Amino acid sequence: MAILNLFFSLLFIFHTASFEVEEDLSIDPVITAISTNSSGELAKYFESSISLNVNGQQGSYSRNQAEIVIRDFFKKNPSKGFTIVYSSETNPSLSSFIGDYLSGEGTFKVFIKVSQQDSNLKIYSLEFVKG
Repeated sequence: MAILNLFFSLLFIFHTASFEVEEDLSIDPVITAISTNSSGELAKYFESSISLNVNGQQGSYSRNQAEIVIRDFFKKNPSKGFTIVYSSETNPSLSSFIGDYLSGEGTFKVFIKVSQQDSNLKIYSLEFVKG
């Protein structure tokens, strides 16, 4: 009986720990970074190389280069709000999100593609397209 109790106790502990990891992989910090125009916070979630399209300026950038491009975009188009309108998970490690970014210059569709590596969420593709 004691072994059975130990087994269920360990099962509960490991099951609870797995839920805690999933909560850490939330897209919420990315949403907050975009909403608050924090290119530095957003760049924390970039892959070392990221595919970036900012209103027609597109290419593959290093994390640091992409942060500069995003910082410039945020400076020219300060946020008046950002919301996710669609999300898709093609498999457990890849997800896509579409959002609406509102600024004084208009509305931009935002396309975010992320991968989950170990316990980290990484953006490998990001697009801001004026709509």
